[in-house]
Amino acid sequence: MEAKKIFLPESELPRTWYNIAADMPTPMEPPLHPGTGQPCGPEDLAPIFPMPLIEQEVSQERWIDIPDEVLEKYLIWRPTPLYRASGLEKFLDTPAKIYFKNEGVSPAGSHKPNTAVPQAYYNKISGTKRICTETGAGQWGSALSFCCSLFGLECKVYMVKVSYQQKPYRRMMMETWGGTCVPSPSTETNAGRSILAQNPDSPGSLGIAISEAVEDAITHEDTRYCLGSVLNHVCLHQSVIGLEAKEQMAMVGDYPDVVIGCHGGGSNFAGLGFPFVSDKANGKDVRILAAEPISCPTLTKGVYEFDYGDQAKMAPISKMYTLGHDFMPPGIHAGGLRYHGAAPLVSQLLDAGVIEAKAVGQVECFEAAVQFARCEGIIPAPESSHAIRAAFDEALQAKEEGKEKTILFNLSGHGHVDMASYDAYFSGGLENYEYPSEAIQESLAALPKVDF
Repeated sequence: MEAKKIFLPESELPRTWYNIAADMPTPMEPPLHPGTGQPCGPEDLAPIFPMPLIEQEVSQERWIDIPDEVLEKYLIWRPTPLYRASGLEKFLDTPAKIYFKNEGVSPAGSHKPNTAVPQAYYNKISGTKRICTETGAGQWGSALSFCCSLFGLECKVYMVKVSYQQKPYRRMMMETWGGTCVPSPSTETNAGRSILAQNPDSPGSLGIAISEAVEDAITHEDTRYCLGSVLNHVCLHQSVIGLEAKEQMAMVGDYPDVVIGCHGGGSNFAGLGFPFVSDKANGKDVRILAAEPISCPTLTKGVYEFDYGDQAKMAPISKMYTLGHDFMPPGIHAGGLRYHGAAPLVSQLLDAGVIEAKAVGQVECFEAAVQFARCEGIIPAPESSHAIRAAFDEALQAKEEGKEKTILFNLSGHGHVDMASYDAYFSGGLENYEYPSEAIQESLAALPKVDF
């Protein structure tokens, strides 16, 4: 029998993170200060992040050592297994081989602790007492609450209101690990109160929640801010996914023709994909594909420009694919994929044609997720269903063309505490919503004027 699960021994856990900034096709544009429009220096970022993370954010070193204290926590769940989706292959009757990296085995049920552990650790050794953050669907908020509990830190989470209402069990996970969670926009910050004054029924957005968390951090001396996606150091920490996957694929003598990750801000896509981008730069024939919702088409309909990272214009300005910081996404159930922008590293690679992107509808995604669960037994997070849908399409294309193909995708998390989304699907309560181009253009009209 062929192996179903490919396990990497604990002794082979990566000891370094891979920093793709060392191998980018062109130099990166620096983040800009939201007040001056000039490149941010370490002193500008210090009220938000601890210095070790600032150093990683701007590092050009290809390999960065993982501290022993972080490795110790990683061993709670890492290395994660690589699965051969043989049941799915049989159902699709495809000549393609399908593999998936199962990041749902972490205590928080997603890939997010891969960066939450080092962010909590570096804050702890830098003297931080309290961490603030935002969360969309709750995967990041629950992961950071878990990791703050490991290092004795307080954790405050501003959760996008529509997800706070849709996904109560993620909030309960945060509270179990000692975190405090409030719906955003809230009455606890100037940014939140301003939004509520304009629209008392605002469903919230990641841009708004980021504004609240950043404001909370910079107004408390003992507090720093953590972000679960987008930033360079987050993509760096997530590289353990792809580094492990490459070793596991080698163990069974295989290599992917296409690598797929769902895309919201870019963290799990980058985690699996970036180590393979390195291979591509060195001559490997591999495609790297980001799958995003048609209702939040950042990569497929956004523009590659400088934009604010949050709605209140408090976070640094970065060059990225964006729908505009005023973008107000619909309340789709894949709540973690609703950010208006994309990681600058992901954006630059897409602009250079190194990676690809496609948008998929949530109905088709849930169809694929349900079939995946029936074939492989694992109920995926709604976010992960976008990668599954893209893998389905690649496998069916291989069947149509009669060609062999090896597909690798990232199962970024399980959906056990997000079953309301599946209930909405089975009851016919989900429909595809394609965000209007006119609304995107209206939001893009508010992009900052940058002379850089």
